[in-house]
Amino acid sequence: MTKKRRIFDIDLPDEDVPAPVTSSGGLRRGPMATAIGENAESLRQREQTEAAIRAENDSLAHEFVRLKKLGLVVDMIPVEAVQTTKLIRDRSARVDADLDDLKASIKALGLSNPIRVEQVGEGRYELVQGWRRLAAYRELLAETGDAAYARIPAGLMAKGESLDGLYRRMVDENMVRKDISWAEMANLARAYAEDEQTGCRDLDQAVNVLFATANPQKRSYVRRFAFLMRAMDRSLDHAEAIPRQLGLSVANRIENEAGSAAVLARTLAAAPGRSAEAELAILRAFAEGGAAEAPVRGGGGGAAKRGKTTLRLPMAGGEVKCTAAAGRVELRLDRDFSAIERDRLEAAVEAFFAALD
Repeated sequence: MTKKRRIFDIDLPDEDVPAPVTSSGGLRRGPMATAIGENAESLRQREQTEAAIRAENDSLAHEFVRLKKLGLVVDMIPVEAVQTTKLIRDRSARVDADLDDLKASIKALGLSNPIRVEQVGEGRYELVQGWRRLAAYRELLAETGDAAYARIPAGLMAKGESLDGLYRRMVDENMVRKDISWAEMANLARAYAEDEQTGCRDLDQAVNVLFATANPQKRSYVRRFAFLMRAMDRSLDHAEAIPRQLGLSVANRIENEAGSAAVLARTLAAAPGRSAEAELAILRAFAEGGAAEAPVRGGGGGAAKRGKTTLRLPMAGGEVKCTAAAGRVELRLDRDFSAIERDRLEAAVEAFFAALD
């Protein structure tokens, strides 16, 4: 049985019949053609918009990576997520008296200089710069319980920087600090040389690597302090208070006089619980040739040899040079003390000795 084909008649316009025109004289398009054209135009516009968005996203992604490599991307990260184990810090473990000032500033104005961290895992960061700022935030959180101190502004560094590079970043930031002590810098160089992950076993090389931006004279001072800290580290209670010239003088005597380090260690041990001022006085006496023997407690061992102590203190009227020895204290300043009223001068002298007692 065969199927019948249905045939439809389609009337096609003759070729010589003009197409319909609009009132303005243009060709008139049918509804379907118009819809197809409009849809095609819409698709073209959408593709152009999507292409522009993709290009902008790619540009932003590249810019984000560039800024992150420079450490310029800042985010608020939890203080508890920041660890301080990868780098040996150059900060003394003693209480920082200036930390209260920093905390007061953060309370009043916020943190103007973010810390810098390296991301070491999902939600975990290693501190590179900003130990005091992080410590201030942690103390504020513990003291106030305010959630505002639970997160700290941090510059996010890209992963993959070498350990040497991270140490250099930490050191270079601290080099501009006015309160970083010579002993702290020396201890950092020693710790860097002893760190198995750095591959550096020579103290001179450690100083050259960490303090490459410092001038040669400053690196020389750091080496001398490193020598001093290696010889006396366990005997000193206030190493961060030792000024440059005193530290160099003590190091020179220890190096040039055999057995002098042991003598100084015994002298320091004979004054337990001493203040920073008392320790500096012992070091000055030693540097100037004193402290030949440690003081003997009780018995007839005789008094220890005493030297003189010299201080230089900045004052509003200029630098004061103070020389103290047995039975004598001398103050020198570019000022005419004879012009001061007698009563004021007497009161000042009495206050001076009252402070000593």
